[in-house]
Order: sequence, then structure tokens, then C-alpha cells
Amino acid sequence: MDQHIFSFKTDIVRISIPEKMNNPFAMEIPEIVKVAAKEFQAFISSESKNWEHDFRVKKGKMFGILVVQKTNGSYAFLGTNSGKLPGNVECNRFVPSVFDDSTDDYFINRGMKELSEIGNKIKETNNESKIKELTERRKQKSFALQQQLFENYRFSNINGHEQNVLQIFELSRHGKPPAAAGECAAPKLLQYAFKHQLKPIALAEFWWGKSTKNEEREHKHFYPACRNKCRPILEYILNDTDLFKQGNAYQQKNQN
Repeated sequence: MDQHIFSFKTDIVRISIPEKMNNPFAMEIPEIVKVAAKEFQAFISSESKNWEHDFRVKKGKMFGILVVQKTNGSYAFLGTNSGKLPGNVECNRFVPSVFDDSTDDYFINRGMKELSEIGNKIKETNNESKIKELTERRKQKSFALQQQLFENYRFSNINGHEQNVLQIFELSRHGKPPAAAGECAAPKLLQYAFKHQLKPIALAEFWWGKSTKNEEREHKHFYPACRNKCRPILEYILNDTDLFKQGNAYQQKNQN
């Protein structure tokens, strides 16, 4: 566990520690997590030199940090990326995915290989009826694989209850979970903290790298947790169904 915990290099004695964790859907970023973000960004800048991906010219990515209090009372922080790193690179200092890809003898790897094989057969086939049959088979296989994957993304909430992604979205009445639900930075960080008896203090997510074409994401800027993937999961983890409403109210207040 120690490899995933970053100790502060900055003297944080004079920095105010929030009594309650900030709302991940709002844009109010506590000073303590801004300090953690600056240190984590310095780590990313150094570490990414080994990733063969220049974030200044290639697609950027969302990262997250969570300031935590350890059982001995001291403060530290966790960091991770949203989704996968470029080229499926792995960094052992980042909080890992909630899903262990070795589950059920690597079912996800086997399933993706089968989908790829069906795709190759479609390319090699000229018979239209055969193409339709293979396309439908790939569609059904892909759906079944996605459902199995969601069943294996399991989250514990602040009260110790556990549900998988399908159950969480069903309880939230949000509908079916979108692809990659459970892989965003905030849920991964909170899940890790609860699992290892680390008290969440402050959370933030920021964009690292080249801005998106519409400039909705800019380098080093902080952004609230995404709504379609994170909302039901974070509300479940924190056992707070009013989080989203509070976030909206905060944003509207600051827009007026």
C-alpha cells in the first residue's frame, strides 16, 4: 500500500484542513488539495517521460488526487489517472483500477481476443448474410462482455455496503451504465481510501496535457467529476444522493 501513498514535500502546517470532504461535483477546491495537485503534477511531468506520449502535443488525460488522513493522524495524498494511460503503460505509484483483469482467468482479455477474431472474419467475408450474422454475434458478445465487466466492478460505500456497477446504476434510476463507468479517477481514489482505512479529506480532478478541440479541457485546470459516469457511483460511495444537486446549485451560484 505504501507505494501508492504520496507524502507531502510542502510544509502544510499552516494550511487549513477541511472538516468535511468537498463536493466532487462543485468547483470549490480546498487549498490542501491544490498543494497535493501541484506535487502530483510534478511527479507526472517526470514520470511521463518514460511513457512515450508527449502530453503537450498529443491527447491529454484527466487525473485525480485525494488528500487523506492516515491512521496515525498524519496527512498524505493519493493520485491516479482516469481510464488507461497511453499505450496501456502502468505506473505503480498510481492507485490501480477497481477491476482486477486477472479475474476469472482473464475473461476480459479472452473476450476482447474473441471480438477481434470476429472482426477479422467480417473483413475477410464477402457474403452479406454471413457478414450480418457475424456482426450480430459480435454485438451480442460485446454486450455480454460489458455486462460481465460491470458485474466485476464492485464498490464499497462509506457504510461498508458493497454493490457492483450494474446494481449501483439500477438503484440510482440513472439507467444503464455507460462504457468505462467505474474507471474515472474519483471513484478509484475513494474506493482505495476506504479499503485501506484512509480518511478522505479533499478531492480534485484536473486535466493534464493538450487542450481538447472545443477547449472544454485545459492543461492543469480543475474540473468537477463527470455526471454520466461518476454521479451514481460517487453518490453511492459517499451515501449522499444530494451531492449532484448541491454541485448544480454551487455552479449556478457562481455563474450569476
